[in-house]
Amino acid sequence: MKRDAQTIIDSPEFRDLVAKKGFISAVLTVIMLGAYFGFILVLAFDKSILSALISDGLSVGIPVGLFVILLAWGLTGVYVFWANDKYDSAVNQIRQGLKRSE
Repeated sequence: MKRDAQTIIDSPEFRDLVAKKGFISAVLTVIMLGAYFGFILVLAFDKSILSALISDGLSVGIPVGLFVILLAWGLTGVYVFWANDKYDSAVNQIRQGLKRSE
């Protein structure tokens, strides 16, 4: 007997997987938004912090901006690593469970 979509959606394994994905996504989003809007707010309200010179022609804002960009890449890498390692294996376990119950 095949399981219908509602049975899959109601299964505890699927609900747990959706909750974990939502949690990981929310945490990484909050980190990225905090860094990005923190940078923008500092730029908007106290430019002197980011305009301070480190050396000739290099202000603090350049490495901080580069850090925000690299942070976005790094957080994307964290999500991809998590998805490939934990999420995909959980999806495969749910699929195997469905195949066994057919």
